[in-house]
Amino acid sequence: MPRAIAPPAFSRFTFLAKLAAAAAVIAAGDVLLYGFGGGSIIGVFALLWLAALVLARPAVRRTRGGWVALACAALIALVLVLEPSLLAAMLFLAAIGSAALLVRHVFDNAILWGVRLGFLGLRAPFGPPVDLWRMLHLPGGSGSSSARALVMNLVLPLSGGAVFLALFASANPVLGQAFGSIELPDTGTLILNAMLWTVLLGFVWPTLRPRALRIAGGTWSLLPRLPEPPVTSALITLGVFNAVFALENGLDIVFLWSGAPLPGDITLADYAHRGAYTLIATALLAGLFVLLVLRPGAQLASHPMVRRLVLVWVAQNILLVASSMLRLADYIAAYSLTELRISALVWMVLVACGLMLIGWRFLTNKSAAWLINANALTASIALTGASIVDFGAVAARWNVDHPSELVALDLCYLDRLGSAALIPLIELRDAPIGAERQERAVYLSQQAYKNLARNQADWQAWTLRGAWRLAEAEAMLAGDTRVPAAAPHGRGCGGDIFPPPPPPPPPVIETPEAGETTPSTPAPVKDKPAAPVSGGPDLPVPPPYRRALTRDEIR
Repeated sequence: MPRAIAPPAFSRFTFLAKLAAAAAVIAAGDVLLYGFGGGSIIGVFALLWLAALVLARPAVRRTRGGWVALACAALIALVLVLEPSLLAAMLFLAAIGSAALLVRHVFDNAILWGVRLGFLGLRAPFGPPVDLWRMLHLPGGSGSSSARALVMNLVLPLSGGAVFLALFASANPVLGQAFGSIELPDTGTLILNAMLWTVLLGFVWPTLRPRALRIAGGTWSLLPRLPEPPVTSALITLGVFNAVFALENGLDIVFLWSGAPLPGDITLADYAHRGAYTLIATALLAGLFVLLVLRPGAQLASHPMVRRLVLVWVAQNILLVASSMLRLADYIAAYSLTELRISALVWMVLVACGLMLIGWRFLTNKSAAWLINANALTASIALTGASIVDFGAVAARWNVDHPSELVALDLCYLDRLGSAALIPLIELRDAPIGAERQERAVYLSQQAYKNLARNQADWQAWTLRGAWRLAEAEAMLAGDTRVPAAAPHGRGCGGDIFPPPPPPPPPVIETPEAGETTPSTPAPVKDKPAAPVSGGPDLPVPPPYRRALTRDEIR
């Protein structure tokens, strides 16, 4: 039987280096993340994870595009230090996963790369057990099993050392007292720590030893190739589409862009709100039609009139998206700004960029992979910006600085924003909004300040943005001794004081209707001694509380 060939010493060294890096990251995660309160320490953990990846896998630094992925991961880790969010955490996982996969894969297009990242995440829980099984069954240097070598090299020395240490502790009172002062955690804490270690290992280990996923992307296409319509049919279709879109864009130019009065009882807010999101869906359908039917390089797309009509239609769709953004802006001016409406504006900008990229691809005959990657890059920039900017603070600042003429300032919404609205709420304490609303601003700002100060006092909930905001609030509140009014019955959303409860209603006395008589209640009769019976001796009278005798008792 041929002798098994042991793996090279360098591969064993690299595996042990990855194992040590994973152990170090998990140990740091146990210290930083056990009892995590949503603070910036998750960004510190992300930076430690990234450093361990660079040190344990030097090939990451030498791969094509590896430095780009590492730089993106470092940037998102700094965003997590600034203020953690689920979006920033997902972006960091995508960036560090891309850095790990670039060692064995070449980036082709964003769709296939997203499939590889998803496959990496799905296989993450199974990676450590599989690698441990393989390590235990690798042949050793002399043909013996690695499991036996592991027992001889680790288990025997550690167990023997523990036995001798226990004997020395029983013989030496100094060692015995030192070991006796060690308090072991309870079983529940150990179970929670073990769960945290398992989760961290499932995230960290796949980046140190990722699994390759081979997907052929040379002739791969995102959308199905539909049969090309005749030139006449395409010209008529594009002509009708352009005419319909011109009607809608013409109305928007007249009523939205020029400010002409609307007919009837339609208000500008109603006109703006009804079509802001529907027109975006229309633009998306138009872009999908261009991608499916009018592919660059096809015979139909090379027709001069078809090309002109397509470009005009794409331009009309971009104008339609711009009108949708103006509609939403008018609605915001009338009914204030919210985080959801900011997200809608960002989405509309992405749709407009996608339409422009579709038109550029149609003009320059770019490939489908180019269009996918360009849109993915645009979306990545937008998502990174959204993870950095505090939409809640932006909405609170806008609503305070731009009061609406139709609706009052929604203090309840500012209350729900929490610390993001702290600085605008402090400014409202002295704003000309009336004494009652100023008092509510005093209460809301005080509550937001207390909550922020309590979170910043906890090292696991401390954030860099929260520290900046707390310092600014302390500078603004210096010397302000105002306190909110007493609210014995509590406060509602927005700080409004609940009024006292109404008094209980008086008892209802039923009055008889006409023709009905009310039975009269006989007046109670006072107890008095009974008169003696005439013609006989005086007999004792039984007390009134004594019950009457029954017939059987008389017998």
